[in-house]
Amino acid sequence: MAMASAAAVASYRCAACGADLNLTAAQLYPAGFYFEAGNKGTLSFSWVDESRLRFAAEDRIRPFFETLNYWGIQRRRTRISCDACGRLLGHVYDDGPPLMQGTGQFGMGPSQVIPRRPRYRIKIKAVTASPAPAAAAY
Repeated sequence: MAMASAAAVASYRCAACGADLNLTAAQLYPAGFYFEAGNKGTLSFSWVDESRLRFAAEDRIRPFFETLNYWGIQRRRTRISCDACGRLLGHVYDDGPPLMQGTGQFGMGPSQVIPRRPRYRIKIKAVTASPAPAAAAY
């Protein structure tokens, strides 16, 4: 399925039930933005309307590998589901842009020690793009 260009998209809907998720292209992180957990097959939002989604904490203790440089033993993340039908849409990660400027604790540079903004990583296959309405002709 080809996604519409970000400029032409008014909002995103749940692919399973068609519920409006109140997600727009204006809330997307830029396409080339680097995330430690990768961005393949997903859309990364900086903000979501929490009244239209369900959140559930997920804590697993087992090895996981997202990318070559992003792996670990304990994974803490939050599942995002559609509030209308319950379909899994994606997860919340804590690898967004830093909340503060500077070099971090003990001057060691950006790391997990620096608090980061949440990144709402939504699977492309879990949402459908609704095109923006055409401008009214005068």
